[in-house]
Amino acid sequence: MWAVSAERCPDYWFPRQCPRAMAWTTPSTTDDDRDRIIGPGCGERVHAIEYGWLDAFLTVRLYAYRLPAEKFVPFGEPVPTAMVATEPVEPLGPPEPVGNLLRLHEEAGIQLRVLDNLWPFWDALTTTSLGRSGIRLRNARPRPV
Repeated sequence: MWAVSAERCPDYWFPRQCPRAMAWTTPSTTDDDRDRIIGPGCGERVHAIEYGWLDAFLTVRLYAYRLPAEKFVPFGEPVPTAMVATEPVEPLGPPEPVGNLLRLHEEAGIQLRVLDNLWPFWDALTTTSLGRSGIRLRNARPRPV
């Protein structure tokens, strides 16, 4: 079974098929990269989606299972990005509503950017010292020509 830690939960505060590009500071992030991508004085993390996904983002009813942490071990190199269990795991209860995704981003201090196209942002991000993740990018609009 695959799961995410509380630290990585914001990566999934989106409709399931929604493409998103995310960036966050790490101990090796340079001030220049942080200021250029996230913005000076704008926090430590930014998420970006496309305008075409905004309605779904604002209206989706997202649920999450809570699972017993002791059954999971970190997975991923060089930095773990998920948690896995190699034996059956029973949820601690029924799935719980995650809530208003826009409010969750605000309360977590995560910028949410809505872009016409994710690719220019993603391409700029991949050349930086920031931590990053792109999920469901195959569902993004085509790269601009």
